[in-house]
Amino acid sequence: MFVFGVLAVVLFILAIIWAVLGVHGLLLGRMPGHWLQQQVRQPRVWGAGALLMLVSCNAHSPSLLVVGIGLVALGHVMKPTR
Repeated sequence: MFVFGVLAVVLFILAIIWAVLGVHGLLLGRMPGHWLQQQVRQPRVWGAGALLMLVSCNAHSPSLLVVGIGLVALGHVMKPTR
């Protein structure tokens, strides 16, 4: 039972980190950290996808999860429009 408690806490912390990264990318239009700035070309799209993935877990909707994963992938590969 202790292992499941530890796993639950770790997953909760990862969800909070994912939400913070998603909000940061969506609202500010840039990613924190040097590595993420190099990897993500469209931070707003990536942030919207990350938040949609979290919402899909609460809504128990696999279709929202697929759309969120697609937006995160698009955030990585779309060229900037600047």
